[in-house]
Amino acid sequence: MYNCQNNKDIEIKSTEIVDLKDYAKFVDPMIGTAKMGHTYPGATVPFGSVQLSPDTDTIPYAINGRYNPDVYKYCAGYQYEDRTIVGFSHTHFSGTGHSDLGDFLIMPTTGNLKLNPGTAENPDNGYRSRFSHDSEQASPGYYSVHLDDYDIKAEMTATTRVGMHQYTFSKDEKAHVILDLMSGIYNYDDKNVWTFIRVENDTLVTGYRQTNGWARTRRVYFAMSFNKPIANYGRARYDKQPYNGFWGRFDQAHNFPEIAGEKIKMYFDFDIKNQEKLQIKFALSPVSSSGAVANMKKEVPNWNFEQVHENARMAWNKELNKIQLKSKDTEEKTNFYTAMYHAFLGPTEYMDVDSKYMGLDLNTHKAENFTNYTSFSLWDTYRALHPLFNILQPKRNSDMVSSMIVHQEQSVHSMLPIWSHYANENWCMIGYHSVSVIADAIVKGNTNFDAEAAFDACVQTARTRYFDGIGYYIDMGYVPEDKNGASVSKTLEYAYDDWAIAQAAKKLGKEFIYKEFIERSKNYKNVFDAKSGFMRPKLSDGTFKENFDPKDTHGQGFIEGNSWNYSLYVPHDPKDMIKMMGGNKRFTTHLDSLFTMELPDKYFEHTEDISREGIIGNYVHGNEPSHHVAYLYNWTDAPWKSQDKIRMILDQKYKTGADGLSGNDDFGQMSAWYIFSSLGFYPVAPGSVDYALGSPSITDATLNLDNGNTFEISTKNQSKKNVYVEKVELNGEILERPFITHEAIMSGGNLTFYMSDKPNLRQYQTE
Repeated sequence: MYNCQNNKDIEIKSTEIVDLKDYAKFVDPMIGTAKMGHTYPGATVPFGSVQLSPDTDTIPYAINGRYNPDVYKYCAGYQYEDRTIVGFSHTHFSGTGHSDLGDFLIMPTTGNLKLNPGTAENPDNGYRSRFSHDSEQASPGYYSVHLDDYDIKAEMTATTRVGMHQYTFSKDEKAHVILDLMSGIYNYDDKNVWTFIRVENDTLVTGYRQTNGWARTRRVYFAMSFNKPIANYGRARYDKQPYNGFWGRFDQAHNFPEIAGEKIKMYFDFDIKNQEKLQIKFALSPVSSSGAVANMKKEVPNWNFEQVHENARMAWNKELNKIQLKSKDTEEKTNFYTAMYHAFLGPTEYMDVDSKYMGLDLNTHKAENFTNYTSFSLWDTYRALHPLFNILQPKRNSDMVSSMIVHQEQSVHSMLPIWSHYANENWCMIGYHSVSVIADAIVKGNTNFDAEAAFDACVQTARTRYFDGIGYYIDMGYVPEDKNGASVSKTLEYAYDDWAIAQAAKKLGKEFIYKEFIERSKNYKNVFDAKSGFMRPKLSDGTFKENFDPKDTHGQGFIEGNSWNYSLYVPHDPKDMIKMMGGNKRFTTHLDSLFTMELPDKYFEHTEDISREGIIGNYVHGNEPSHHVAYLYNWTDAPWKSQDKIRMILDQKYKTGADGLSGNDDFGQMSAWYIFSSLGFYPVAPGSVDYALGSPSITDATLNLDNGNTFEISTKNQSKKNVYVEKVELNGEILERPFITHEAIMSGGNLTFYMSDKPNLRQYQTE
């Protein structure tokens, strides 16, 4: 069992913000619910295990044996353009480009009982209902909508582990509550491995669902309690029933208290009067149904819906007040605090109130002295989200590292998480970016975890030869394209991760390991083709791949980007990258061209998640490999060129409204980019103590830090037109370099930007 050690460099305090403001009123959970934002509008609390949200469709993964392209639209279960709701499920990812979850869908109905969802084209054939956005309300910790087909007002709120429903019926007739254990996001025929339900008494139901989806061995337990006794209950009948042996002697379709099978849909009937409210408490557990019951008793001991809602809103305001923005611009506040909301949705807590959780080895463990987290979308979030946590959520980020350590200890591969959720590793995307998160925490002194164990896990992961081309990378200095796809992206991202390990080694005094990994971090040089001036796929015989198109994303050795984007991915050594690409002038011209060139339609044919909404020229803000790019001018003799680009991205790619995000929010990474950039600085290379300065869009903001300090950011002459920075002062002293350190922020003080409508061509002294 892992024991947390208090090996920290900075003290983490639990501080209360005295002047707590209601910033929750500016949050709009609807932002990102249209197009490809893939956010959900439902009720949850910060980093909560329950995400109780409407699903507007349940899309089969395949139709007639062929991939269904509409699956990608419903990664969060909800699309703003839809006009029917299937029901309300309890687990959702925020802003991902893939999904799972959508567990335990509940739908209240009246009239004739229907146990299939029907279709959006013909909702009358099923239990789904029409709805209007005019009747929807979404705010932190609360969601409500009117179900038009049943004249029911549906409301929901949540605690960390419990979703609470409240349904107000408008008719004196028998009401039904459908519990669909077959429904889910990213659905296909054999996703449900097994489901089980026990009707414990006339108000309590327990059970579990085991699925083989993106996570192949995921089991979630539940406890569901009603505030009224069940009048009648039953399950859907299917023509082909599984063989039940001696269980076949019972009529399991009506009022039978124990049901098991792959395909279960239950209904519960209630005698409801006009305007009466039916309430449901639905608790989740990763360990057991008794754990779910305990979670429910602890977090929602009564039936006071409004109190649960008020507590959820208070929890959100506590987190949102970590940055207090002074602005008269309501749209700016909406974008900013919605970004903070999205950034604090995950990773999510993954343990019961007694600290027990399901481990990667499928055994029950107990988190000792840390909170266990899950859902690590690390290829996305190592870039800005976890660095943001090191400033605003240091205790949580430290606990997330502890969660990664136990993941590595429980893994038969002895590897840190790649993309993990619900005691499963799904191996999605490339790199081993847990090491970036860990190194960033170590270098910045946020080590309320066993730093030695974490560092050893980083080294072990980077030496796992059979994982995704690492053996080739170690032996040859690059991943050969003819042996392992997306080879250039992997080589570049491995090189960055190795640099991050080297920085942690230096901090911990591991000189031998430092030398090994700082040398490995230079492997980016091995896939640079000086002739073309681009990063280019190399074959196992040492030659570069022929028929190379640096604009194409398909079959060119890259993933979620092209060579134009990835040729700029050396965040740990921009100076050498600039030199390698021809020096300041040529590099600056290359960057300029990235933002102004036009891509023909043919380059959008092979990938569904890169849309024109996320692109400026060939700069792809909707995909993460470009997120640091606008800041690279800071390493040239034209740092001012970063400033108008950053403000352009902020202005064009983040808006209010359901379609306000220009791509997947990717579990908060897009939002973290917005928060950092609007404040005026960004972590180009996590693992470094430096943040690159940009052009803040805010006027004044105060960061309330957990160590008790405050860091104030202010601007002079701020306006939409004044996008350039005349000078920057830290605590009254002019900064000579376009960077600020982590220590300067955490020590508290004031950072002042003097804005102008003209660039200061001699603003910073560059080497």
